[in-house]
Amino acid sequence: MRLLFAGATGVIGDRMVPLLTAVGHEVLALARPGSDTAALEATGARTVVADALDRDGLRRAVRQAAPEAVVNMLTAIPTEISPKHLARDFATTNRLRTEGTRNLIDAAPGARIISQGLAYAYQPGEGLAAEDAPLWRTGTPKQFVPVLDALVELEHLTTQAGGLVLRLGHLYGPGSIYAPDGSFVRQVRAGKVPLVGGGNAVFSFTHADDVATAVAAALDKPDVAGVLNIVDDRPTPLREWLPELATVLGAPAPKKAPAPLARLAVGSWGVAFMNRLRGAANTQARLHLDWRPRYASATEGFAAELASEIPVTA
Repeated sequence: MRLLFAGATGVIGDRMVPLLTAVGHEVLALARPGSDTAALEATGARTVVADALDRDGLRRAVRQAAPEAVVNMLTAIPTEISPKHLARDFATTNRLRTEGTRNLIDAAPGARIISQGLAYAYQPGEGLAAEDAPLWRTGTPKQFVPVLDALVELEHLTTQAGGLVLRLGHLYGPGSIYAPDGSFVRQVRAGKVPLVGGGNAVFSFTHADDVATAVAAALDKPDVAGVLNIVDDRPTPLREWLPELATVLGAPAPKKAPAPLARLAVGSWGVAFMNRLRGAANTQARLHLDWRPRYASATEGFAAELASEIPVTA
């Protein structure tokens, strides 16, 4: 299948492009003008040069390429994010999820669309959230509102076009903030990530390789549409996985910080992120895509991928 991969230079693209080319797909990797495309082309992908926010330029380039499917993993997320300024840090990503998605769909009429969503945007509640659970529309932290609005628009555009949204959990693996040289791992090693409040947020994680295998499975099942959670089997509260990660890294145990004090430093979104997130269930992805995560839980993944790493010093 000839497919256009938008977001091929990100964490997910590094894992996905080689897999998709290896299983026989013709991958056309979308690259912004001026980008270094040598690494992409070394994997067997062919580049299509255009800016996803340039509607006319993208339409010309993509219609000439004529893809049969579009994999939309467009983001521009900084390597380090300030919880107090989440809306600012996600401004470009929000545009890519709205304008960029609209432009991609317009540029590739009739192509199957597979887009990246988020599995930790569910309304806080008890138990794991299935795909029909409501998104976080009540009591939403102010900084998260524009991020959620963009996600809702992305899902509407994708499903209206008959496509599939893969709601991803917290991304880990090579190139992520949870990699040996990732920003979060560096902070944990330095003892700079406290347990805020009770650390009650339940985290669903997704390994970068799991996104690649989920997309490959979805391409083989063109009748699957709507939304699916692509997350690990055992979502885990922060109060459990953060100390375990620190142990794996040989780092100090996380200190405890009261929520009111932490709010001054990380804002309402930072406190909610550590205490209110709801985990997601992957039952439907297992059923409809015959998909399985690489590791049953992130704690297993951290132990497998980080335990033998030599600590990285600045």
